[in-house]
Amino acid sequence: MSASGSKPSVWLITGCSTGFGREIALAALRSGHRVAVTARRPGAVEDIVADFGDRAIALPLDVTDRAQIAAALEATEKAFGAIDVLVNNAGYGYMAAVEEGEDAEVRRLFDTNYFGVVDTIKAVLPGMRARRSGYIVNMSSMTGLVTNPPNVYYSSSKYALEALTEGLAKEVAPFGIKVTAIEPGAFRTDWASRSMKESSTPIDDYAEIAARKDLIKSVADQLPGDPRRVADAVLMLSELDEPPLHLLLGRDVLNAFREKLADLSASIEKWKSVTKDVNFR
Repeated sequence: MSASGSKPSVWLITGCSTGFGREIALAALRSGHRVAVTARRPGAVEDIVADFGDRAIALPLDVTDRAQIAAALEATEKAFGAIDVLVNNAGYGYMAAVEEGEDAEVRRLFDTNYFGVVDTIKAVLPGMRARRSGYIVNMSSMTGLVTNPPNVYYSSSKYALEALTEGLAKEVAPFGIKVTAIEPGAFRTDWASRSMKESSTPIDDYAEIAARKDLIKSVADQLPGDPRRVADAVLMLSELDEPPLHLLLGRDVLNAFREKLADLSASIEKWKSVTKDVNFR
């Protein structure tokens, strides 16, 4: 992939039924790339592929199912050849206070938001390593950088994805493979509405957190971010020789992360004497 963007690439994108995944798939196709457009229910993305002939295929893909990952990879390579760009977008939110979290639901969340990404990356990496090229985009979140209730569990899954991205980038750089984490702020997707899950075992003492849940759901269709701009950004990154490891998208995430960095820097400075006083003399 060069900065010119002249050579069509082969893309595999997870979670394309709505939101970022759908917009990224459309942007890549409109730019002339060949795209495997995936969703748990491929009928949900048939309208995307209908307009792009043999440059698009709709595939079933539940990222928690390794057999489906392998099948999607095989079908993509059979239709288009080697995969150049992997976009790990599949995921969903879960709102709960930590004490309210249901074990099975939290594990299911991590199976999709983290382990599903891991398994998809592991399926694609052998081919990218062999070709000494490729680009992996992990759709993280503002909550992967800054944690607030009621998104602690969702945030934890995205923090794990951030660590994966950072370490993976160092591992695969010698093979010419690039990796980026995208951290969107508040965007008008169905993350806070149709896709959102929440604890079914609320605790009265966390009424303030329950109110925050209601607020998040009530403003889902009024959020400032445009998903199409995220798609444009991902497309732009795919054409760079040196894309960034992190890309924050949205003024809200920029402001929140700067505030966190300032607080962290102040705390480090305040406690540096204790920090430095634990080593052997």
